[in-house]
Amino acid sequence: MNIVLGVGGGIAAYKSAELVRLLIQRGHGVQVVMTASAQEFVRPLTFAALTGRKVVTALFSSANPEGALSSAIEHIGVAQENDLLVVSPATADLLAKFAHGLADDFLSTLYLAFTGPVVLAPAMNSNMWLHAATQSNLETLRRRGHRIVDPEEGELACGMVGPGRLAAPEQIAMAVDAEIGRRHDLDGETVLITAGPTHEPLDPVRYISNRSSGKMGYALAEAAAARGAKVVLVSGPVHLVPPRGCTFIGVHTAREMRDKVLENLQPASVVIKAAAVSDFHLSKVPPHKMKKTAARLSLELDPTPDILAEVGRKKGDRLLVGFAAETENLQQETRRKLEAKNCDMVVGNLVGGEDGAFESDQNEVLLALRSGEFISVPRASKREVADRIFDEILKLRLHFYVTDGR
Repeated sequence: MNIVLGVGGGIAAYKSAELVRLLIQRGHGVQVVMTASAQEFVRPLTFAALTGRKVVTALFSSANPEGALSSAIEHIGVAQENDLLVVSPATADLLAKFAHGLADDFLSTLYLAFTGPVVLAPAMNSNMWLHAATQSNLETLRRRGHRIVDPEEGELACGMVGPGRLAAPEQIAMAVDAEIGRRHDLDGETVLITAGPTHEPLDPVRYISNRSSGKMGYALAEAAAARGAKVVLVSGPVHLVPPRGCTFIGVHTAREMRDKVLENLQPASVVIKAAAVSDFHLSKVPPHKMKKTAARLSLELDPTPDILAEVGRKKGDRLLVGFAAETENLQQETRRKLEAKNCDMVVGNLVGGEDGAFESDQNEVLLALRSGEFISVPRASKREVADRIFDEILKLRLHFYVTDGR
């Protein structure tokens, strides 16, 4: 695999020489890109000698004025020729540029042109690492699906002791290995995902709904597509952009969602019901807006279709994953739902309160498996939780093939 190694301007830049050696040992081709600040710590010649390639040091080449045009678009060529981008050390400045789309040098411009997986290994002073701005930038980058290799705690070059020291080169190389292995582990799978709330009309103006933002379902769709799956996303009304590479189907009501799920069920090998479907609807919606009066208004509501249960009855050899949003008794309720709906896994999360899953960019879930096992996934970005869920889905898929004799 061809890898771009971006080297940021920090004292830890010298450790990237060892990272280059490890990546080359693993059989990868390595193209090094250095920021101007990085060159104050390590000479480009060091990396050129290790890789046998020219080190890119500037967006425009002053040494060859006639080649200014080719130099100006070199970042596009480097982006297209390489499969993975790893940045080590990723300084606070680089994290901010990446998070906000700033492009004022070769590395930050390359980042915007690069469409493959990204691994970031931050290193900086402890106060800079813990600053709210840096943590916000990291969260943005995690939501994009980038793998963050968190820095270690210890004595820093500035004399402080705390988090911020660059992770060991071996650890960064292992993160690259994991990212490469993950890129195609869902090849051949068709994943059908539902996301968001449904809107059940009460009249032409009002509707019943819930607080679901759709972020978890969209994170699952993004993760599945990034790992090589064909993804069909059936989504209720949300304020999110559909992930790239997905077939998107927008719906409003539970009935519409049920119909679209069944229409797309046949080719699906994995079905994930992450949508927060309304449980009740008004069976006869009046054609005109109901007027407010002083009198009390009573409405009779009927149950909406139980999509998860219906898919459970029809799932065949598909893997079926349900979601359970609960306010109490999480373990008991996820187990009950798994058995009642014929699921292979149920993802449970506690909702309500300040740390509830709805509308948040983070989640903390409990996975209930058909084997009887429970797996706790600690609080992390919803994209990280999505990848953790797919890690377990792949284990279930492997178990299925082994026990089925395939």
